[in-house]
Amino acid sequence: MMNTGKKLSVVMPAYNEGEHIFENLKEVSSIISGFMDDYEIIAVNDGSVDNTRQEIKRYVKEDSHIRMVSYRKNRGKGNAIKIGVCRASGNYIAFLDSDLDLPPAQIERYMEPLLKGQADVVIGSKMHKDSELEYPKIRRMMSFGYYCMLRALFHLNVKDTQTGLKVFRADALKEIIPLIKTRGYAYDIEILAALNSRGYRIMELPVKLVFRRGNGMGRIRLGDIVKVFADTVAIFYRVRIQKFYQ
Repeated sequence: MMNTGKKLSVVMPAYNEGEHIFENLKEVSSIISGFMDDYEIIAVNDGSVDNTRQEIKRYVKEDSHIRMVSYRKNRGKGNAIKIGVCRASGNYIAFLDSDLDLPPAQIERYMEPLLKGQADVVIGSKMHKDSELEYPKIRRMMSFGYYCMLRALFHLNVKDTQTGLKVFRADALKEIIPLIKTRGYAYDIEILAALNSRGYRIMELPVKLVFRRGNGMGRIRLGDIVKVFADTVAIFYRVRIQKFYQ
């Protein structure tokens, strides 16, 4: 147990996760309670058209650590993350995908450098030599290609910006979150680029990932890929030309 006197907020965006969200919230809460005295889990229902909202609401009645944010229209993962961060009250804020492809027990290890003052942000990296991946080859190729693009555009000293497990000092994240414009999958790079522009320290750690989607692409479609690249170019313009985040 980390007797830090601090609070952890875990933001979990969810879109059409009704089949699993009840049990997944239960699992996350059980794991977090094993190392944090004070925590909250903010489940953001991003306009699901299944029973995700009802299942989150059902679990809220069983666990006082769960908070639900819900809206009717799907607005994208980046938007869900931003709303969850704005509602978070913890000293530290973690992002965790609600499908639990990324086991939540890893959050404990990620918090250690933050508590020791060694970093302001800790992110999971699929490209770390010690990462354990059960991940389709096509997704690995996409990740590497996007990494090459980001390296050329932003010169960030990180190899993987897109893994959905990240932990932040809340004061650092909340400083830049009002500036984040991306609603879709490119929100990660915008957040990290903004933090990097302000001199915050970003540390990469190994990640364990077990891909649970039925096909290699998961929920990502061609339109999503096109949108990610368009958003990335827009972020580059804001970072390099406008100096927007500084």
